[in-house]
Amino acid sequence: MENIKEIKKPSPSKAPPSGGGGGIHVFAPATVANVVCGFDVLGFAVNEPGDEVIMRMANKPGITISKITGDDGRLPLNPAKNTVSVSVEHYLRSIDRLDVGVDIELHKKMPIGSGLGSSSASTVAGLFAIKTLLGDESDPSALLPFAMKGEEMACGHGHADNVAPALLGGFVLIRSYEPLDVVRLPHPAGLWCAIVFPDVDVPTREARQIIRKNIQMKDAVTQWGNIAGLVSGLFMQDIDLIGRSMKDVLVEPVRSMLIPDFYMMRQMAMDLGAVSFGISGSGPSVFAFTRDEETAKRITQKLQQHLTNIKIGSNGYVSTINDAGPRVLG
Repeated sequence: MENIKEIKKPSPSKAPPSGGGGGIHVFAPATVANVVCGFDVLGFAVNEPGDEVIMRMANKPGITISKITGDDGRLPLNPAKNTVSVSVEHYLRSIDRLDVGVDIELHKKMPIGSGLGSSSASTVAGLFAIKTLLGDESDPSALLPFAMKGEEMACGHGHADNVAPALLGGFVLIRSYEPLDVVRLPHPAGLWCAIVFPDVDVPTREARQIIRKNIQMKDAVTQWGNIAGLVSGLFMQDIDLIGRSMKDVLVEPVRSMLIPDFYMMRQMAMDLGAVSFGISGSGPSVFAFTRDEETAKRITQKLQQHLTNIKIGSNGYVSTINDAGPRVLG
């Protein structure tokens, strides 16, 4: 367990001013947020998919975005409107390095609007790239507030349940937002994740708007018990307890209506040996925990076949929990 109780500002870099043409290629992973019962407070990183950023030093101050691929033209090249460049600018301003100039290439290797933290992966890749280029040796957790600025731009709410696991790797609990208190949780080594992204549109902003604002006390008590049970199961390496605890009585009943055949897919996954099943983030992606890779592959294939049968395309991914977070590719 790693408890990051205080997010400190990165130390000013000792790197020279911009120029010289050096570059770096960074990958940052997709994430599963909420983890069924942990709305806005739980998330974990996976090995695939993810996004990539290539960042090069420029000869004059400022941030430019020269190329974006894999987005079908949906993302802005304007650095004032892109989550990657906005987050990088906040970081540079915090360390008093607005003399730095960088050029950014963003390569989307994961679907936009998938519920897998697409904007988070891009933002984290950009922040990790600039931190590395400038020789900033502070703890990566110091980048979290800047990554949350990107989330605020992307979906109107600066939550951390995607960006924290993308940045830190592993399974993460956001214990508090004011002040920001992030806890990295243990997890069973044998836990596998099957992810299926149905090709339907569930925008995050709209998905947040349909959530109930008032809840009954009995539902709140049920949810608290499930969150506590899930965290306990992670610490105890008890996959059965993890499965029993992954039930959501607050958010899933509403958001599931936006996902075709959600309950049918859940029953299919459980019949095939899933430990648990739920919505990834705001959807439409769904995920299942399993005890082994073979079961995860079988669930992914069967769910994708079902979606094909009802004329919906999909992407599928099978992964363990990614404990590494972002990494330099070259």
